[in-house]
Amino acid sequence: MVLGEAIFSMDNEELVIPKGSVLDEKLISKLLLQTAIAVRIEDDDITDDTEELLEEAHADGREPSHAEKLRATPEFKQFRRDFEETFSDFGNRINDVITGNEDLHPEEITEPVMNLIDSTTGPSGLFDMLHSLRQYSDETYAHSVNVALIANAIGQWLKLPEKDLTVLTQAGLLHDIGKLVVPQDIIGKPSRLTDEEYRTIQQHAAKGYELVRDKKIDPRIKAAILMHHERCDGTGYPAHLQAARIDPFAKYVAIADVYDAITSARVYRGPLCPFVAIELMESEGLQKYDTQAIMTFLSNVVNVYLFNRVRLNDGSEGDIIYINRDHFARPTVRIDGEYVDLVKTPDLHIETII
Repeated sequence: MVLGEAIFSMDNEELVIPKGSVLDEKLISKLLLQTAIAVRIEDDDITDDTEELLEEAHADGREPSHAEKLRATPEFKQFRRDFEETFSDFGNRINDVITGNEDLHPEEITEPVMNLIDSTTGPSGLFDMLHSLRQYSDETYAHSVNVALIANAIGQWLKLPEKDLTVLTQAGLLHDIGKLVVPQDIIGKPSRLTDEEYRTIQQHAAKGYELVRDKKIDPRIKAAILMHHERCDGTGYPAHLQAARIDPFAKYVAIADVYDAITSARVYRGPLCPFVAIELMESEGLQKYDTQAIMTFLSNVVNVYLFNRVRLNDGSEGDIIYINRDHFARPTVRIDGEYVDLVKTPDLHIETII
């Protein structure tokens, strides 16, 4: 079931579970802690209201946005159903691995993800779909599927051979396996972590590596699990490795991981605009990430949002019509026939994609 309303703490100050979250045992336990007697849920009849939204747009005298049109398509609705089945299936399979009921077979676990990729029109089409799914809470299984999909797109943009692309997708799917042995009340905590809790979270990379160290899987998958929080300038963890000592696949997964973490919903906030992620990664990318990989990623992902309608921080709305190659996060936006170059207007920025 999909939560049809946001759930706040009993004092109504903190967001506990965002609207659109898929209810599982962990989230239901959170609801019980909030003494929730009943909550509103969505079903296909309620969530498939996109045709109605299109009619409303026309009634308002405006052309529906690209995202509104996409959400009305049978392809998107099928992708959404397949996505939900994929991360649910992954959760069941990986838990069987953790409990020792099943051995780890990356190619089998990743097969539904590869089917999702095959159902889209390439990396740009994939990001289009993912952006419309950003109401899912940032829980481990959905996040892992997202990172696998994004890592695959990065690999395609880097023109990796097919065999390497498959391994990279597997590495993305399994990168956070260590979080499954970290206390879930810390993983899903809706408020600020204490220093001790943050140190506990940081252990997930090493714990994940311990889980797979003796498994007969590609060593690049093991490296990505251990090193996906390492940074090229040595500021990452757990070993503060610098660029030359970080496995290339771990570098690629790191980019996918950060982008998804920023643009997905979390228990304490909704999803942030992709341009927030692009600006952050653009500002620190050359120091913290592999230069070729981060520049390839940014120059391609920003093109996904060309011609999308956006809202600026002053409330004005317009369409992205030109990407500034010297500053990916600040394109030119056409607003009511006027062209606003965000590079030349530093007080303005993109707040959301409509």
